[in-house]
Amino acid sequence: PGNDSEKENRSKRRRASSLGSGFIIDSSGLIVTNNHVIDEADEISIVLSDNSILKAEIIGRDPKVDLALLKVKTDKPLPSISWGNSDEMRVGDWSVAIGNPFGIGVTVTAGIISARSRRLNNGSAYDDFIQTDAAINRGNSGGPLINMQGEVIGVNTAIFSPTGASVGIGFASPSNLAKSVIEDLKEFGRTRRGWLGVKIQTVDKDVADSLGLEDVSGALVAEVMRDSPAEISGIQSGDVILKFDGKKISEMRELPLIVAETDIDKTVKVDIWRDGKNKILNVEIGELEEEILTSDADSSTKKSKSVNNQEIKSLGITVVELNPQIREKYQLPEEVETGLLILEVDPESDASEKGIRRGEVIVEIQQKEVKTVEDVLSNISTARNKKRSTVLLRIQTGNGFRLVPIKINEE
Repeated sequence: PGNDSEKENRSKRRRASSLGSGFIIDSSGLIVTNNHVIDEADEISIVLSDNSILKAEIIGRDPKVDLALLKVKTDKPLPSISWGNSDEMRVGDWSVAIGNPFGIGVTVTAGIISARSRRLNNGSAYDDFIQTDAAINRGNSGGPLINMQGEVIGVNTAIFSPTGASVGIGFASPSNLAKSVIEDLKEFGRTRRGWLGVKIQTVDKDVADSLGLEDVSGALVAEVMRDSPAEISGIQSGDVILKFDGKKISEMRELPLIVAETDIDKTVKVDIWRDGKNKILNVEIGELEEEILTSDADSSTKKSKSVNNQEIKSLGITVVELNPQIREKYQLPEEVETGLLILEVDPESDASEKGIRRGEVIVEIQQKEVKTVEDVLSNISTARNKKRSTVLLRIQTGNGFRLVPIKINEE
């Protein structure tokens, strides 16, 4: 018993603990684990298989891929395990998970590789997991997933479970990704990632049709960041990146992973699709800084007299050309310098279905800048002459730019 103040003080003094697994990669005492195991820890203790306890310090950690590198002081060399090649693992290959589930002690479970390149949709651009049916439970996080040669081919990271216990769906960060991250943490105390400087979107059938692409593949460039390697090399909004450093981009999500793993300052060839044909550009990769998130795009200032609203039936929208009066009337931000303001969207149109809304600004159609209604009609006519059933609109919103393929209506 006691008063509320005493209970509050006791609550503040209460300490929480976290339990996870790890593995030694160097006999000098370097240990790999998950970042979420040691996140916000005031003190980290390592319990070895002989029950000896060592204090550990954090060398570096990477929340984006949920990895951390620890160091313990030791008077004698520690047994260590070597990295394997995760790219060589095939679906159906045997795998073994080692860890300390629920704190009961070192446990070994076996299974097969169930899938590769899984995404957990946790908001990270670097999702690329090995899936295994080897039993992984709470406390296994940070432990190794090994192959039949005793090499680490993954770092156990997460499970899918409606109950909280293993249901045979576990995920591990592939060793080839983990190894490069750990090497950076060891040398720099942080992860150094390659940076291209683009915002990208998925290439779907409508986008491919609007750009004359035969295959539905690649990464569509929605926006190019100012002073980025992409801008310096000549990459433009509306380009489709088909290959990067000789690697085919089958899906949009592959590009961030490939760029991130590219050596900084390396010059690579980037194959793009622009204006109905292939083009190869040389790009010198920069280093991704955490504060680099978005960028404003440059465009010329438009000065024109007031014009009336005009309906573009082929797209199902009503627009007005920008001028100082329109800008003031609709309180457009300064960065919206040129284009056509959307006043109405036909609710039955493809534009409405694709999420185009009143108040957004069309700045390009088919990768061509538009300042007037005549520009829009001309670009649509050109697309029709090329037997295109879809046109690609570059839309400026309050959150930046996006590219939207819109079907052309018959007039």
